Amino acid sequence: MKKILLILLTLGSMQIVFSQQEKAFGNGEWFKFKMSYSGFLKAGNATLTVKDSKINNKDVYHVVGKGWTTGMIKWFFKVKDRYESYFDKHTLIPYKFVRNIYEGGHTKDIEIEFDQINNKAHVHDKKHKKKTTINTKPNIQDMVSTYYYLRNNINVSTLKIGDEFKIDMFFDEETYGFKLQYLGSETISTDFGNVEALKFRPYVMAGRVFKEEESLTLWVSKDKNKVPLRIKADLAVGSLRADLEAFKGLKHPFKIVVEN
Repeated sequence: MKKILLILLTLGSMQIVFSQQEKAFGNGEWFKFKMSYSGFLKAGNATLTVKDSKINNKDVYHVVGKGWTTGMIKWFFKVKDRYESYFDKHTLIPYKFVRNIYEGGHTKDIEIEFDQINNKAHVHDKKHKKKTTINTKPNIQDMVSTYYYLRNNINVSTLKIGDEFKIDMFFDEETYGFKLQYLGSETISTDFGNVEALKFRPYVMAGRVFKEEESLTLWVSKDKNKVPLRIKADLAVGSLRADLEAFKGLKHPFKIVVEN
């Protein structure tokens, strides 16, 4: 199923005012998601892993995201995607981004080095053996670091229904703007029990993949972890849903609603 991991990661595109608070994640965190197509057909899996690392003598988080098709879907449209981001442990600003994908015969192998001081992105398209330098906006995020940077700064106490948040993200060779609207809170049923969640609507560019601007909905846990619990996407053909299936290494307690 095309864009499995892309859908998962871009849903984290929320800009919340930066605040010096305890981080929502840390070394060793791991998520696994199960993907289903049109509500019943298993489409694939995706994982996100956080590890401590170093790049250019700087302490960073190295996040690896993987997505792949399973079952019958992979015989019609095989997907095997890998995304990596290296971002500063303190500022959460990215220094390096890797995108290596196979989607139904379509491939990309791109590596981006970010010069955050001079606002440049050095893009190396390994498949086509091409190097390009592109101007970026200050404190630009990549597709993976965006989620962790903004997840870390959600201030639940100040959120109001209808609030909108924006952020700039660099992807491949372009800067994209994302807008996210807060829809409110609700308790949802998960594989782990009932969980209080924050519900958001990301606005995305309609066209090749998504049916319309309002085709995505995201639920994250209403605790200090801000775990992505569920994602629903209406596609040009059918719909795609991702549900958190397993996790480990959370920095804070994961809260389950206990009914009396």
